[in-house]
Formats: sequence, structure tokens, C-alpha cells
Amino acid sequence: MSSQEGKYRKMVTKNVSSKIVDKIKQLQAHSLPTFPSFPEIPSYEECMRRSKEFWENFTFFSKNNYEALDRMWSRGKDFLGTKYAIMGGAMSWLSERHLVSAISNGGGFGIIASGGMKPDILRGEIQAVRMMTSKPFGVNIITMHRQLEEMLDVCIEEKVTHIVFAGGVPSSKDIKKVKDAGIKVICFAPTVALGKKLIRAGSDALLIEGSESGGHIGPVSTLILAQEIIPHITEVPIFVAGGVGTAGALVSFLEMGASGCQIGSRFVCATECIAHPNFKKAFIRAHSRDAMPMIQIDPRFPVISVRALSNEGTKHFIEAQKEAISRFERGEIDAKAVQDEIEHFWVGALKRAAIDGDVENGSVMAGQSVGLIDREMPAAEIIENLVEASVTEISKRRKLLEG
Repeated sequence: MSSQEGKYRKMVTKNVSSKIVDKIKQLQAHSLPTFPSFPEIPSYEECMRRSKEFWENFTFFSKNNYEALDRMWSRGKDFLGTKYAIMGGAMSWLSERHLVSAISNGGGFGIIASGGMKPDILRGEIQAVRMMTSKPFGVNIITMHRQLEEMLDVCIEEKVTHIVFAGGVPSSKDIKKVKDAGIKVICFAPTVALGKKLIRAGSDALLIEGSESGGHIGPVSTLILAQEIIPHITEVPIFVAGGVGTAGALVSFLEMGASGCQIGSRFVCATECIAHPNFKKAFIRAHSRDAMPMIQIDPRFPVISVRALSNEGTKHFIEAQKEAISRFERGEIDAKAVQDEIEHFWVGALKRAAIDGDVENGSVMAGQSVGLIDREMPAAEIIENLVEASVTEISKRRKLLEG
């Protein structure tokens, strides 16, 4: 090596080493994870080796942005057995064979909404989905279903791979029953305490769904639930639902430690969704503020809030509550019957809007992300657009971190 080459080598080593050390100090100053320190850099080769190791250990600086996204939700993908850790929300009347298979074929995880089904109908839907896709999918089971045991038996007999328990806290007995059959269990967790209890009972993954979502909702927003639960539960994958309508939201929740997401409202306007054209048009026209929670009128009969677009159906719901409560006060029905009537109202009102197209008098259940929907497109395209946008989002954040 000539003296000139030696001087050039030293100059490159000094400049590169200085830049790397400065970058590490800059990142550490922003309270990012602890990074390996460089007490001394003995050679150019060692400097490059350590630099490569440093960036590869930090998710955003994978070989490319696609790989970064892949690593961020790898736990969710592995659990679901899918290309992408995107679950389709289980929407009554709509999450049936056509939409479920389309989501799964598009790389996501379709979920059959069995709440309004009887066991024989559920069996038919499972078999139909299998004829339309070879990809993984699951079944949403309502814990309050009058034929719960028979519904679980169907899932076991049809060798369903995943069950999502919804509408209440499943019993340890029911969780054990399906797990003994080799089925993976996903449960909704509104609090850390309940999440840990469900894990002890055997839940393999958790869903946290905020009040921004459509249909039946809880009182706490997705953002708050994520901050309350994700940092404190690491034993199982956690999927986030409610208001996830853009790549920015998805990537942010993945950064927080989520393993994936569940999306409902956006898939209403999937080409494969059987929703009535009027229902889809209502979604496309709506603003986020139009999706409002419906209220209860008597605390003696607690009603699980339902988020839907405001219309004449909202007034009908108030009248339905008043009528049921009046019948109770006259001694014609008991308290449980009041609750049942209110729930049956929603089932019928949703069908009236979603399937029959009466969006004025029916229930147009929608999450607040409805304001982000501007057109109808195939489910696979919806998924790919979200993935591509997520990769772009990671690229933007990477550039921000690189300075």
C-alpha cells in the first residue's frame, strides 16, 4: 500500500467513524432504544461491521422497507398463518363467504361473523369459504349465542383453525374445549386485568378494540387502550381494532408493539362485500363525525353502545327501548327479555340497511374511519394499498431518524 493510499484510508475511516458516532448520539438523545456503544474503532473494516450490525438490530433499518414491515408484524403473521397481519372485522350479515374468502385470498385473515347464524348455516359458510380459498380464515363466535355449544361443535368438526370469542367474556370451559381440539383462541380484552385473566384461561392472542369502531363498542378509545394494554402484555400477540384506517395508524400501533390490526368498516366497500349499493354509498358519502354512538335511556337496562351513522333508525332505536321498557313495567316481559328485544332490534335494523338497502330506517353501523373511505375496490386492492402505504410510511420515518 502506497503512503497516499494509506492516508486516504485513514481519512475515510475517520470521517465514517465520526458520522456513525454522531448519529448514535443523536438517536440516543431522542430516547430511542439502547444501542451498542463504540468505545473505540480500531479499523475501517471493524467500523463497517459494527455499523451494519447496529442498523440490522433496529427494525426500521432492515435491508429494505418491505422487510422492516415484515419484521414488525411477523408475530401476528406467524400466529394467523397469513402474508399480512390484517384481520377482517366480523360484521354481521356481511362477513360471509364472499368477503371472508376475498380477504384471505388477498393476504389477510378473513373472519366469518356467525352471530346471526344457526349451527347448520355456520357449517355451510365454513365449507363454502373453503371452496373459495385455501388460505387461513377464522370464525367469530358470540358468547351469548343461544346455541353456543353447538356452534363450537361445528367449528371443531369442521377443523376451524382460529376462533374469535366476542360479545362477552368466554368461560374457561369453552376456551379449553376448543383448544383441546387444536383451535387457536382470540379474545377481546378491554383492560389489562381481563387480558391477563383470559391468557391464564388459555387465550392465544388478544384483540383490543376502541370506541372508534363500528357496531357494538366500549367506552375507551383505541389509542388509550393501546397505551394501557400493549406495554403490559407481551405473552401473546395483540391485534388492534377501531379507527385503523390508514398506514400511519397501523405503523404507529406496530411501533408500540402490536402484532397486527383488525379492519372492518373499510371492507364494507370491498367489491366482494354483499352489502347493498345504498349501504356502500352511505359509507362513501359519510364523514367521520356522522358515525355516532347510540344511547341508552334507562340505566336499569344497560345497552351496549352501537356506533352507526345517524338517521331515522336512531330514532327508531329510542322508541324500541321505550316500548320494551313499558312492557316490562306492565309485567308483560322480564328484564332479560328487554335486553333480548333490544339486541334483536339491532340485528333486524342492520339487515334492513346492509342487505335490503333501507339506509334511512335501518342501522348503518360504521366506525369513525368511515370518513376515510372514498370508493369501492376489491378486498385484495384495499389490503395491498394499505401495505404499500405502510412501507412508504416506514420510509418517511426512516428518513426522519436518519436525519
